[in-house]
Amino acid sequence: MTKSGSSEGKVFITALGNFCGIGGMMDKLAVKIAGEIALSEAPGSTMKKWREIFGVTQAELGAYLKISASTISDYEGNRRMSPGIGVVHRFVDSLIALDGNKGSNVARRFREQEQETKFFDTGEFTQALNAADFAKLIDAKCVVNSDILSQKKLYGYTLLDSIKIIMEMPYTEFPKLFGASPERAFIFTEVSTGRSPMVVVRVTQMKPSVIVMHKLEKVDKLAAKIAQVEKIPLLTTKIDIEELKERLKKM
Repeated sequence: MTKSGSSEGKVFITALGNFCGIGGMMDKLAVKIAGEIALSEAPGSTMKKWREIFGVTQAELGAYLKISASTISDYEGNRRMSPGIGVVHRFVDSLIALDGNKGSNVARRFREQEQETKFFDTGEFTQALNAADFAKLIDAKCVVNSDILSQKKLYGYTLLDSIKIIMEMPYTEFPKLFGASPERAFIFTEVSTGRSPMVVVRVTQMKPSVIVMHKLEKVDKLAAKIAQVEKIPLLTTKIDIEELKERLKKM
């Protein structure tokens, strides 16, 4: 993004904060969503990503905002002028309110994510990313279920220290690994065969869309079998961990 775009985004966020009362009426999740939309080069695509993360249809959102679903579609397709402060404010408030009507599951996951952790790191993409494109961006090779890789959609990633996750992390904390959405890539580091991380995935209720093993020379047969049974594409990448983190941040 150019400097001018970044500057405009910062002005937008400042104005939004003054308008909504950051730290009071508007919580961190709302500010995060509004900020991502403001700083995005394709704000409509970012709005679509968040609507899908919250599991809200265009029809539901339109009914709540009292506008047509086609209007929302125009915004998400970047066919309308970039949304102003008022539009973003209403959009964010609507998502959080609709989530509240369904038990606040998304908001709760984000608040839990705020707690410090030494086991993993999560990140959310600015817009939905096709898993095949994701694989190219991290120089990954799909070793299991390559035929369904392009069918998977990713909203974020979780970078995990496989040893700490298995040996130290309480089982009750596992839902936090999924960040905003289970439609994400799990990237396991410190792996030797890939078997243990895949067993963990096998026994958890929620499943990631894609699994990446970092610097794994050969995938264990049982690990591959679990990936096949769960219908989860299994990838490997050999790029340096710092380079990997840098590429993930750029997404």
